[in-house]
Amino acid sequence: MTQGNGTEVTEFYLLGFGGQQQFQSVLFTVFLVIYVMSMVGNTGMILLINTDSRLQTPMYFFLQHLAFVDICYTSAITPKMLQNFMVENKSISYRGCLLQLLVYAIFVTSDCYLLAAMAVDRYVAICKPLHYPIIMSRTVCILLVAGSYLMGSINASVHTGFTFSLSFCKSTNINHFFCDVPPILALSCSSIDINIMLLVVFVGFNLTFTVSVVIFSYICILAAILKMSSAAGRKKTFSTCASHLTAVTIFYGTLCYMYLQPPSERSQENMKVASVFYGTVIPMLNPLIYSLRNKEVKEAVKVIGKKFLYQI
Repeated sequence: MTQGNGTEVTEFYLLGFGGQQQFQSVLFTVFLVIYVMSMVGNTGMILLINTDSRLQTPMYFFLQHLAFVDICYTSAITPKMLQNFMVENKSISYRGCLLQLLVYAIFVTSDCYLLAAMAVDRYVAICKPLHYPIIMSRTVCILLVAGSYLMGSINASVHTGFTFSLSFCKSTNINHFFCDVPPILALSCSSIDINIMLLVVFVGFNLTFTVSVVIFSYICILAAILKMSSAAGRKKTFSTCASHLTAVTIFYGTLCYMYLQPPSERSQENMKVASVFYGTVIPMLNPLIYSLRNKEVKEAVKVIGKKFLYQI
């Protein structure tokens, strides 16, 4: 890739957070703990689902893929962020930046579609319980997961390809802690009209479609719950959705805050903060949400814990 003056761009510099110098060691420690907890929690969730026969259901099939996706996209950005807290040279190679954006975009988009698929699963389980085993068959679940990864790959490939086909002559300093599309576009001396259009169309479609699926599913679920005569039945049914609803609210709330606020210098700093929460904290929270609010997961953890103690 060449700049406007004919020199080749071989690396970018990640500026990170403004005024972080005096807090580098503290930030490194905090985010290292968050990252380790995220890796342990999500890896543990995958292993737990694969080893406990009671968790071999469509909901947990989706959940283990959600855990895998969380591991992948937080690992795309967090190790480099941790490194930059402790070194003076905050550069990232051109290919490294491209790869970081590609991996991050694939799995973040896949996360959106997996959450939508999980909402459909809850809708079928509550609104069509007699047909649940047929509708949410193994084949259907695999197709939904494969579709999530496919949509993630298409979205990431388009944005990454068009972003890195630009010429960069304004600067090589990315005003972010990882390679994301908006701060990279700000460095371009080429026309970015097509890139902005693609960003609006793809992000708009992905958010609109997946959020619509989630909202429609929960409207139907709420209607079905309200029709139940037993208060205990309503509470028990809603409890099966509580974990997913909590995860969805946090995920889409942060995503909307990141991409739907009007552009300004203040919004760039706000976007960094939201990105930290979105890219590092949410992957840590998801295993906690699904374990602390889910009776089956808690029971499975107890069984594994007892087996481990007996072996000692």
